[in-house]
Amino acid sequence: MADASKRTTSRRELARNPRFEQISPEVGELDEAAVEEGLSDDPDATMALLADLTGATDPKLRELARRLAGRLFLDVARRGPPRPRGIGKMVELPYRPDRGDLDLDASMDALVDAGGTGGAVDPERLRVRGWTRPGTALCLAVDRSGSMGGAPLATSAVAAAAVATRSPADYSVLAFGKDVVVAKSQDGDKPGDRVVNDVLSLRGFGTTDVAAALQVAAAQLARSRAARKVVILLSDCRATVEGDPVAAAAALEELLIVAPAGDSDEAEAFARRVGARITTAAGPAEVAEAIARVLE
Repeated sequence: MADASKRTTSRRELARNPRFEQISPEVGELDEAAVEEGLSDDPDATMALLADLTGATDPKLRELARRLAGRLFLDVARRGPPRPRGIGKMVELPYRPDRGDLDLDASMDALVDAGGTGGAVDPERLRVRGWTRPGTALCLAVDRSGSMGGAPLATSAVAAAAVATRSPADYSVLAFGKDVVVAKSQDGDKPGDRVVNDVLSLRGFGTTDVAAALQVAAAQLARSRAARKVVILLSDCRATVEGDPVAAAAALEELLIVAPAGDSDEAEAFARRVGARITTAAGPAEVAEAIARVLE
């Protein structure tokens, strides 16, 4: 069987969606006005179709869909509640050699006193200007097992956009099935639209290794200096390979779960076992709000 993560979708298959002819009236065409109209009428179905278009056999249509999806999914994510800034701020701090540049204004009295007496400068009276560390680091792990496409794929992409906009300086995104793919590393510098498109390129297949996903998430967050380190697991939590997800969850500082609405029983049971907070999302239009809800 062909690798489902690399499978493309023909125009004939895409035409099964009743909105397809409006959004792509001709080969190689994508009508952005029709996409906007679809978002107003049925946002979940429209985003699901756009996610499928990013895997279209038609190369021109595929590229147009990827460009639009990167922008649009980030915009959908930004419409949620205001996010706390992940970037630190410059503040006055007690002197430490590795904390930053000496604040001459704040340290002037200590420097003048030392100069007048010919003695050593008292380091306890010195101040530096340094960055406080970011408040929250996020690692999103999205489940791409099974036949992931359409709405589930769009949901994963919007979730990636949500963490990218919520904590832009300190986040990572993983996709897991039978293995774990790092779409964006914790300390990597990668534009949000590229992260979204990388998630969209990972069509689902295979088994579900929840334990491995949580272990890789822990390793990613270990690179962060944030005070709060959170793993967000977007999954129904049905582990289908050997491993101990409970032990992997116990090693995390904080685990939050976003499960599919209407199919959350196993995720809820897992959340109870490991003490994780959980919420559900019915589709791509809800997932950014769900992530904000479970975080706050």
